[in-house]
Amino acid sequence: MFTEILSKFGVDWPHFIAQLVLFLIVYFVLNKYAFGPLLKILDERRKRIEEGQLNAEKIKKQLAEAELRYQEILRKANDDAQLLLEESRKNNEAFSQQQMEKAVKDSAAIVERARHEITSERNLMVDEVKREMVSLVVKTTAKVAGKVLTPEDQKRLSEDAAKDLAS
Repeated sequence: MFTEILSKFGVDWPHFIAQLVLFLIVYFVLNKYAFGPLLKILDERRKRIEEGQLNAEKIKKQLAEAELRYQEILRKANDDAQLLLEESRKNNEAFSQQQMEKAVKDSAAIVERARHEITSERNLMVDEVKREMVSLVVKTTAKVAGKVLTPEDQKRLSEDAAKDLAS
């Protein structure tokens, strides 16, 4: 019965065995020279992909850690900058106060020097005016008296005029 069914389908045992042997030979050859290396390449590729995924996860973790370190460094830099800014402000205020005090002292010194110079100039001008007045008094007296005064007379008149002007 089985042979009848096989014969109806055109199965011939010698051909079937030959085809089976050829199929097995082709299978083993392909398995050894084609499928084996191909499966090996696919397995290596699968391993590289898994390693790449593991590396990608590791890189993501490192990137997250680097981002945290970056944020921490940035926060610390901002804190340091704030401290420096505050210190700079304090130093600037102290320096401004010192400069203000120095400017006040300098201006007081300038005012004092100006007063001293004004007093000196005034004294010089008063002395000069006194000399001019004495000279005018001597000349006027000479003209009024109508005579030429001797050097002794001029000296005595100058001393008298200087005394009168001083008082």
